[in-house]
Amino acid sequence: MTLIKSISGIRGTIGGAVGDNLTPIDIVRFAAAYGEVLRRTYPNDKLKVVIGRDARISGEMVGNLVSSTLNGLGIDVTDLGLSTTPTVEIAVPDLNANGGIILTASHNPEQWNALKLLDNKGEFLSAEAGQEIIDLAESEDFHFADVNELGTTVSDNSFLQKHIDAVLNHPLVNREAIKKSNFKVALDSVNSTGGLFLPPLLKALGVNQVVELYSEPTGRFPHNPEPLPEHLTDLSEAVKEHGCHLGITVDPDVDRLAFVREDGLVFGEEYTLVAVADYVLSKQKGVAVSNLSSTRALRDVAEKNGGIHFASAVGEVNVVAMMKEKKAAIGGEGNGGVIVPDFHYGRDALIGIGLFLSHLAETGKSMSELRDSYPSYFISKNKIQLTPEIDVDDILDKVAEAYKNEAVNRIDGVKIDFEDGWVHLRKSNTEPIIRVYAEHKSEPEAIQLAEAIIGRVKAIIS
Repeated sequence: MTLIKSISGIRGTIGGAVGDNLTPIDIVRFAAAYGEVLRRTYPNDKLKVVIGRDARISGEMVGNLVSSTLNGLGIDVTDLGLSTTPTVEIAVPDLNANGGIILTASHNPEQWNALKLLDNKGEFLSAEAGQEIIDLAESEDFHFADVNELGTTVSDNSFLQKHIDAVLNHPLVNREAIKKSNFKVALDSVNSTGGLFLPPLLKALGVNQVVELYSEPTGRFPHNPEPLPEHLTDLSEAVKEHGCHLGITVDPDVDRLAFVREDGLVFGEEYTLVAVADYVLSKQKGVAVSNLSSTRALRDVAEKNGGIHFASAVGEVNVVAMMKEKKAAIGGEGNGGVIVPDFHYGRDALIGIGLFLSHLAETGKSMSELRDSYPSYFISKNKIQLTPEIDVDDILDKVAEAYKNEAVNRIDGVKIDFEDGWVHLRKSNTEPIIRVYAEHKSEPEAIQLAEAIIGRVKAIIS
């Protein structure tokens, strides 16, 4: 079964049986539920929804279904076409829309697609709103518009430049320092919309030497699109071959950001947020927020700059909620997701690039020197595949009981804190897996810690 319904949207593989995969019927049902909830929320408005998509092969088909379904409910649609998740998030409030839908399965392989749902602020829906949509999709309690009340769809291709302009105008983006540094950059856009957005962004920032890899938005991903070290070998080779100062890569919808050092080694996606937070907090002392699965290095950097760190449950909506509560200056997730609250409350690789390059330029350090300036932690990221009969809650309860003499946090799954490290187990919202992350100051210890927990989980399952 590869159809996953969650409060953030619906995600699955294209084709197959209705209700088991992401079929046209499932797409229409879920889009109709979202539109119906908007109609009930804004009963007196002429509704508008912004949609945009990454370059997945199925994207045009999914977009047509979503747009037509919303039109059938009497909702007008502004279609950004090939876009990015953060661009759609910016466009929703800019256009005074009632909501937005991003058609992307983020880091999942090309056979996947998804509907990611936004509110009128361009932010992901609350748990309550998401659950209402799931329930309505099941009941199919929709009321479609009469022929004279159908919505319309218009295209708007202006937001690529608007997004870039917003990055350039951010007060902490130092274009002059970036230009003077004369960076040479290798860029891997995994044949998705990063290839449309990032080269013009880099040029506007003053980066005139860009070695492009996989910039054609064909949706044919040349490698696994999740920006993990094992998937960045081509980028690492390009950095070394062309003598680049750094490599940059993003996921298909451009909300995750990772870097490669000048020596071809990965900077570490966990350290994307660490470096950007170091820069932001050095300019304005304040609070940093990340989720429970993110590195302790962010806490260390926040404290070094006179700030405070808080950890939320995993999930962008949870990080954003805590950022608002704590009035954070910077936040995000250890998967390369950077959230800059005075820009917008969403993970955004474009502003992440602007701030990271500003930091690198102002320090005058190489990528290796910058990485070495931060505390070294090692995270072992692992997955345990699930089958429908597995009781995940029971597994997590038993793991928590086994480690009850340690510091156990049950806010989101089970996190166990040890003196020199931690391990976090939680059920994924986007894949049928349990994620097992372990961090330690020693890489072998991080791997050993993860393997010990995985062994215990597998013993419980069997």
